[in-house]
Amino acid sequence: MRSPLIAATLGLLLLADMAQAHTLVATSNILIRATERTLDFTSDTTTSIRDSKIVREAHDDAASFVATNGDIRGAHLEAAFDMLRTRVPEARDASDQVLAEAILAL
Repeated sequence: MRSPLIAATLGLLLLADMAQAHTLVATSNILIRATERTLDFTSDTTTSIRDSKIVREAHDDAASFVATNGDIRGAHLEAAFDMLRTRVPEARDASDQVLAEAILAL
């Protein structure tokens, strides 16, 4: 059910700007790995990136960030960027724009 949504999102990104092919690949890799990867936040609880409270709380901030081309940066989004870059190796070199779009797509 989520696969068509991810595919449609990636397709729209590709059509929006062919020059950003590298960004598309990075976004695709982050989305695929983020939805499959599980993280230990405590010794008892394992949760996925998609279900992470930090990422869920950053959704509105990510929408504002994307809509304003990075002019609005909320505290929840900054926390999500830090968490993603710490926990997901593929996110370490990704731009803030790519990570914000990935958060919106989850």
